[in-house]
Amino acid sequence: MQNSFYKEIITDHNLHPIHKHEIDGSTIELEGINPSCGDDIILKLRLENGKIVDGGYVGDGCAISQASADMMLDLVIGKTEEEALRLADIFLRMIKGNASLAEIDELEEASALSDISHMPARVKCAVLGWHTLEEILKK
Repeated sequence: MQNSFYKEIITDHNLHPIHKHEIDGSTIELEGINPSCGDDIILKLRLENGKIVDGGYVGDGCAISQASADMMLDLVIGKTEEEALRLADIFLRMIKGNASLAEIDELEEASALSDISHMPARVKCAVLGWHTLEEILKK
């Protein structure tokens, strides 16, 4: 039952992404590529006073990479850069099995990807957007 709920979340974010679009007035952008499978996103953020006020992505990839990027943006828009980096750290630790249940709860719908660690070939898909977010904010 729980597993089908998570699949529904991932499918919904893939088929009906909220944030897969260009951003007017983006202040930073970065391309993230997964060369092993061809997933490719360009993450665009609009920052104001250290806060992510808008974000979007364009590109192509598998359902997991696209859904993960969409869920990530749901979570970080409205957050400060520091908060977004903290959430990215939690997500990446969750994928490695090193996040607490309380931390995983902070990820809201993105926690649906917690079992991806059992599918090593899909891990790079799930983390593409999150690694791109880290890179873009640390520049």
